[in-house]
Amino acid sequence: MQTLGQKIKELRKEKGLTQIQLAEKLNVNKSTIAKYETDKIEPSLLLLKQIAIFFDVSADYLLGIKEF
Repeated sequence: MQTLGQKIKELRKEKGLTQIQLAEKLNVNKSTIAKYETDKIEPSLLLLKQIAIFFDVSADYLLGIKEF
C-alpha cells in the first residue's frame, strides 16, 4: 500500500508538475511538498482537502481508506 506522500508524488508526476509548480498551486513552500512526498510531515486537514480537489481524487484515496 502506498503512503500519502507516495500518492502525492505519483499524482504530481502524472500531471507533469515539478515540486515547485505544485507548491505554487497549493500556496506552500517547495520544501513542504518535498517533506510531504517523503512522509516527513503530513498536510493539515485543510491542505489535504485542497490536494484532493486539485488532483480530483477523494481524501479517502489519499489516506489509503479507499482505492482510486
